[in-house]
Amino acid sequence: MVRVGRRSAETGRAATATRAEVLHIGSDSARTLTIPAPGVPVDVSVDGSDPAPVSIPLLPGERTMSRRASFALVNACTLASLGLGLLAIFLAMDGQVRIAAACLVACVIFDGLDGALARKLGVASPFGAQMDSLADMCSFGLAAPVVVYASLADQVPQAAAAIATALVAGCAAIRLARFNVSPKDGRFFCGVPTTMVAAVLALTVLIGLPLPGMVQLAGVTLLAFAMVSSFPYAKLARLLKLPPWLWLLPIVGALLEPGMTFVLIVATYLVSGPLLWMRTRRTA
Repeated sequence: MVRVGRRSAETGRAATATRAEVLHIGSDSARTLTIPAPGVPVDVSVDGSDPAPVSIPLLPGERTMSRRASFALVNACTLASLGLGLLAIFLAMDGQVRIAAACLVACVIFDGLDGALARKLGVASPFGAQMDSLADMCSFGLAAPVVVYASLADQVPQAAAAIATALVAGCAAIRLARFNVSPKDGRFFCGVPTTMVAAVLALTVLIGLPLPGMVQLAGVTLLAFAMVSSFPYAKLARLLKLPPWLWLLPIVGALLEPGMTFVLIVATYLVSGPLLWMRTRRTA
């Protein structure tokens, strides 16, 4: 038998002493300010009563009229992406798959616009980042799989289409959650971004690739796993630094055979991740 009562009490007192210090303000010892340890919410007590809830502003910094308008504009773009994602789901359920795919492309545009405006106007905030992530889950993690399912349901077994699109939704949720808590790299993505996957899926439906349904379903599954992979993928800013003559190849290919050129571009980007990963391991 082991007696743990006294040890537990002492441990509790030690944790309480470690968690906070009490600062006396002025000569009145009843007026105290509790400073918690990192990760513990700040509670302020003036007269010994229950502390008032702490209000956290959605827009950090100076709250001028122009900054509030800019903040509202940025979040309006995020809500527009969310609304277009919902519209894409409704259209796909109604059988208008290509119009739904066009709505997904518009979602991608608004998703890139809100981040660019937030940085340019100086109104980037943790609230905006979380709201953008939630909108991405709706537009790219839910609407995109629904549109793909609607486009392939009559070409492949419905169970297979359901499993592949469910993988897209689950991997998108994992990818977005991992992005929110991971340190940011200015050069590479860790895994293919959900926005890019949604754009590829939407363009696949819009173009109408002349590929068998099972081959397209295999590509959807590959894109899902690419989102949660640890392979480094170059960001657009690095791709724009490629030699100009390299951009002539896809342009000419798009004029001659747009469908197959699109497939080759996507395949090349997917393969670039493992190749970069192998290169970094060799040089490490």
